[in-house]
Amino acid sequence: MDLPLPPSLDPKHVLSDNFVPVGEFPPTACDVVEGSLPSCLDGGAYIRNGPNPQFTPNGPYHLFEGDGLLHMIKFSQGKPTFCSRYVNTHKYAVEREMGYPFVPSIFSCFNGGLCASVSRFLLTAARILSGHFDPINQGFGTANTNLALISGQLFALCESDLPYAVSITAEGDIKTLGRHDFGAAEAFPRMTGHPKIDRVTGETFAFAYDVVPPFLKLFWIDSNGRKHKDVGIFSMKRLTVIHDFALTETYAVIPDMQMVVKPSLILSGRSPVEIDEEKVARVGVIPRYAEDEEEMVWIDAPGFNPLHCLNAWEEDGGDTVCMVASNALAVDQLLENIGCAQLKMEKIVINVKAKTVQRHSLSPEILEFGVINPAYAAKKNRYIYASIITETRLVGVVKLDLSLLNKEDGGDCTVASCWYGPDCHGGEPFFVAREANNPAAEEDDGYLVTYLHDDNCKESKLVVMDAKSATLEIIAAVKLPQRVPTGFHGLFLSQSDLCDLGNIDACM
Repeated sequence: MDLPLPPSLDPKHVLSDNFVPVGEFPPTACDVVEGSLPSCLDGGAYIRNGPNPQFTPNGPYHLFEGDGLLHMIKFSQGKPTFCSRYVNTHKYAVEREMGYPFVPSIFSCFNGGLCASVSRFLLTAARILSGHFDPINQGFGTANTNLALISGQLFALCESDLPYAVSITAEGDIKTLGRHDFGAAEAFPRMTGHPKIDRVTGETFAFAYDVVPPFLKLFWIDSNGRKHKDVGIFSMKRLTVIHDFALTETYAVIPDMQMVVKPSLILSGRSPVEIDEEKVARVGVIPRYAEDEEEMVWIDAPGFNPLHCLNAWEEDGGDTVCMVASNALAVDQLLENIGCAQLKMEKIVINVKAKTVQRHSLSPEILEFGVINPAYAAKKNRYIYASIITETRLVGVVKLDLSLLNKEDGGDCTVASCWYGPDCHGGEPFFVAREANNPAAEEDDGYLVTYLHDDNCKESKLVVMDAKSATLEIIAAVKLPQRVPTGFHGLFLSQSDLCDLGNIDACM
């Protein structure tokens, strides 16, 4: 009943090259094949999340909807151990029991007209009534987007469900502990895949959007892992797709972009996600401990459709908020082909009192999956590290120096770059400080870690780059026993982080 599939929904196209799914892989020792690993990695673990369907899709499939598969390298006394494990979500478990995929997705299941959409809805309803599938009580998300360390617990996240707690064993294995609601008193079905953690207070700030008013809810989780009450944002009059947001020491900054959800489109067999070309994008600034939305300030920001917000901080005593984000100049292409969305790294300057927004381009390159030194979260930072995109491939990394920004016309702030070479492509980098506990250390004194795949030899590696080098020199590489497909976001956990997870043996 499906219509001919566009490339963005055709599994034969989407799941090709290094997006072809792989299976789980048990903890396996691997070799350092180039250079030597820096001592700051020892005792820690690098984990990356991404979509990886456990079954071959039997219909339309979008890249964003695969099951979450975690790829991890644990470092112990200079010896790396690699492991890949699925996040055991409710979706993953019920489909594994049934032996085929059936859980619907907002990105792909409404393709082919009303007949196909109604048929999928009725089949899903039948499985719910028969007790095979319980999305209301157990969720239906994939936990495939990100990883976060929240109140001493490691979580795999996506924005359509609650986070799933995972643990790491001393042997370098990954185990799913279960879906987690942070002791919420009220119904709490989902939260963002990009929570912001205050490294000073140990608090976590997050949001969730819904199909009924209030379309947006903000909340925070204290250092003991207890969720505080929602703040409903009733001034958001339409359901908007908000993938990420920013946090300063005082404020939360919410982008209200042009990608909206229109449920009535389902009746015509179309995805309910569309681009409202007449809508003027805006940003909302609200005190992060606000009890209600009375202090929310909305400011028009035409053309600002961010995918990821890397950092934000305050200047002028809080009258000015600065933010760095990847902005989709061709937002209508975000769901079709991310490489064609013209993602540009920008610095956004928000005058909260005057209610003005200025945008400054930081590089002429198409850039995404940017990161900073985590110690500078919610503080003014100087350096950005971002992936260079061509089509759906991340072909290199650039280092941007915000101090070089021309306030009049932006400009190119690139001070270093590393191109992976022909037929090689990587993932989002992650910054690891050389001396994490040294307050006098320079901001860029550390390393970038990421997975890299070579199409020619069909091999994947973990590479370590010198973040201070003018060429972001690769100083170490670990050959992996299994290919790592292109994915989304990850993080590095230090030895002390692993000890704090509650599994004392994992930090040994």
